[in-house]
Amino acid sequence: MSPTRSTLIGMIGLAGLTACDVAPTGEGSTGVITGEMRADYLDAVASVGCVLRDERQYGAVDFQAGLSREQTLAITANYLSRGKAERVGDGNSIRINTGPCAA
Repeated sequence: MSPTRSTLIGMIGLAGLTACDVAPTGEGSTGVITGEMRADYLDAVASVGCVLRDERQYGAVDFQAGLSREQTLAITANYLSRGKAERVGDGNSIRINTGPCAA
């Protein structure tokens, strides 16, 4: 096996090991979402009452957690897809129900 091929195989294996902390890539990518970022997000969401309704809540979460809007939206979408958040009210608001926001 050539050195280049073995390096490529090693990189693919490493990517597989870190997949749980990597957001989808591509245009508009959010990059890596770490466990620390998710914890900061949950603390920030708890500080706004565990419900994301509009720019006031999203802006506060972005700022407090040190996240870009894309990262905040990616984390929120992940919690929705895993049943750790739910749409409430008019369908535009999202209640996080995990971490400090668990009922």
